[in-house]
Amino acid sequence: MTGISEFSRRGLLGGVAALGVVGSVQAQSANFGIPSLAAGNAAQDSAFWAKVSALYEVDRSMTNLENGYWGIMAKPVLEDYLNQTNRVNRENTAYARTTFGADADRVVAELARVAGVDKNEVALTRGATEALQNLIANYNRLQPGDSALYADLDYDSMQYAMEWLKGRRGVNVVKIAMPEPATRQAILDTYAKALAETPKLKLMLLTHVSHRTGIVMPVKEIAAMAKEKGVDIILDAAHSWGQLDFAIADLGVDFIGFNLHKWVGAPIGLGYLYIRKGRLDAIDRHYGDEDWDVNDIRSRVHTGTTNFAATLALPTALKLHEAIGVPAKAARLRYLRDLWVAKARAMPNVEILTPDEPGMSAGINSFRVKGKGSKDDNNALVVALRDKHKVLTVRRSGVAKGQCIRVSPALYTTEAEIERFVAALAIETAKA
Repeated sequence: MTGISEFSRRGLLGGVAALGVVGSVQAQSANFGIPSLAAGNAAQDSAFWAKVSALYEVDRSMTNLENGYWGIMAKPVLEDYLNQTNRVNRENTAYARTTFGADADRVVAELARVAGVDKNEVALTRGATEALQNLIANYNRLQPGDSALYADLDYDSMQYAMEWLKGRRGVNVVKIAMPEPATRQAILDTYAKALAETPKLKLMLLTHVSHRTGIVMPVKEIAAMAKEKGVDIILDAAHSWGQLDFAIADLGVDFIGFNLHKWVGAPIGLGYLYIRKGRLDAIDRHYGDEDWDVNDIRSRVHTGTTNFAATLALPTALKLHEAIGVPAKAARLRYLRDLWVAKARAMPNVEILTPDEPGMSAGINSFRVKGKGSKDDNNALVVALRDKHKVLTVRRSGVAKGQCIRVSPALYTTEAEIERFVAALAIETAKA
């Protein structure tokens, strides 16, 4: 594949072989050909971001602003993944039966290091959906008559799992709607009201970064309010890890589901669940799993035969993640978001669903055309942007005040591509 072999010639650190080598950010950056960030505004360091963009092989005939689905692998990650696929295919079950277990343990240890948590607090999954469904379904602190709560901006599969508790656990399931337009205080007030007015509330689903609108929830503050009421939170962090700069320990949440194939850029089919030390007994073993001890977090997920190569390539994705730097990634994605949002706010028919208030947005953002919140309206605009202007976005449903269109740039997205989208949006919304 074009552009990949160069990384082999450089002797790129990758895969399980790199697990014991953890240098400074500058040293890691050199391995990927990424220069040091210039002093000042990291988000606009053109030399730095040009090098980062060059790590991705992208079809530029379409401006892809639908990177919330998953994040493509950078060339060095893809190369490692293909090499690991060939290796596993060649060595077959002899490798799977004798060596993979120890290699997977080292991968998890590296993941835990990057995540800043104990190795025994994490277990690999096929994505955030599997992680969160396991946490919700196996949470064992609910009794008949208790209440569980979720919001309109939570992910569909997680909403289904919460509703499933009604029949399986005999609990009262409550759905609330996020305020729009949203502010930090309005969201805090909404959750404070729900905590005060929901009888026997024991469990709450919370989403860190909404896949629908991109709004960033004040998780730490909501978690503190919930803890005062004796309410546990299961946090959907599918879109936050790799897009935001935060420490897991600072969130104050004991149960979290993460993706690795979105903003970290690992191979598709990787995520992990987190259970804070001392809380494992609140989550039952997955279908009574006996492959692992009851005190081992791995008994809380049973995927079956895994994608060995994806797991083995994860360390390379984590190395690149660290080489670019989480603060730099967060700043760049927010900068690209602000570029189009600032101009879209001046368009008379456009409603931006995520506020500019500090800490309330990341790279993902959504909009709708005033008075056009239906499925057909939004589908028509998505098609127009795609087919007439070669800009890819996606419709999102489930928002209480009407459907919308999500815009999610990537690290390889250029300012010129954002301008292309802005020009297309101005043309299409002027017709509204």
